[in-house]
Amino acid sequence: MADTHEVAVLAGLSIKILLAATIGILLLGVYIGILIYGENSLTVLQHLKEKKVSLIEEAKILKAENQKLQKEYFELKQLEPKE
Repeated sequence: MADTHEVAVLAGLSIKILLAATIGILLLGVYIGILIYGENSLTVLQHLKEKKVSLIEEAKILKAENQKLQKEYFELKQLEPKE
């Protein structure tokens, strides 16, 4: 026990402080891991941004197709006899 106390005195730290610092570092690491890879993480945010861009592109394509089909519909409706 005296050797441990001498080492702690030489390092200027006690075992309690070293243990608290180690636990703090581990908790910080877990927190950062959750921020990067968790359910509400940066990677999820990036995937959602990519999905948003693809959905906007798909919406543009569908709007153009809708315009074409509406034009065709109204042209065909003009050809039908009026009631």
